[in-house]
Amino acid sequence: MRVLALTYQSDAGPGVFAEAVRARGGEIDEWLIPDGAEPPSDPYGYDAVMTFGGSMNTDEEGGYPWIRSQRELIAGLVDAGRPLLGACLGAQLLVEAIGGQVLRMPGYEIGWFDTEVLPEAADDPLIGPMAPGFESFNWHRYECLLPAGVATLARSEHCVHAFRIREAVWGIQFHAEVTPANANSWIDEWKEDEDSVTFGPDPELLRAETSDKIAAWNEVGRSLCTRFLDAVAASRALPS
Repeated sequence: MRVLALTYQSDAGPGVFAEAVRARGGEIDEWLIPDGAEPPSDPYGYDAVMTFGGSMNTDEEGGYPWIRSQRELIAGLVDAGRPLLGACLGAQLLVEAIGGQVLRMPGYEIGWFDTEVLPEAADDPLIGPMAPGFESFNWHRYECLLPAGVATLARSEHCVHAFRIREAVWGIQFHAEVTPANANSWIDEWKEDEDSVTFGPDPELLRAETSDKIAAWNEVGRSLCTRFLDAVAASRALPS
């Protein structure tokens, strides 16, 4: 299985998802979009595409002109029936690509938040096995407003955390892919974002909490990605 990772920040790549792809015998190509490089191969030629996070937001096209082209690419991939998994910014671009909205939250979700798996996820192969809920690692100040007909599969007290669009197209707001190194990098850069300082928890407390929880969370992330790959294989009649 060949997977393309669309990444928007050098320390926000596929993380443990890449480990899961390789453990399953697949190949993953990473395309770091802000570098301006051409894609490693035709994005439509992969068995699946995964999109990831970044410190930018979907309404910042003026500073990040590639946001528009990424939204258009994701819309094209969905229309073409390509399996896709979007995380955080990637999920928000996916929502906008299908006609939903992404709006600023009153506060932030930075750190670990209880996430409820909803009844709509009972038969969902990706989120259903995580019922009745789990604690997830998050880093965002915008939320997804889903278009009509798209069911919420999981949510926190504050916002949508998971949704499904088609047979093998999902968005997750939480960072199931994050590695310990990347989580620590985000905490290190805390003060570069004024909103993080205003709304977020104490960075050293978050670092300590993350150190305690990240190993178990990484196992959750690898399992989630493996289930996504299984769904891709089933949808495209690929070898499992």
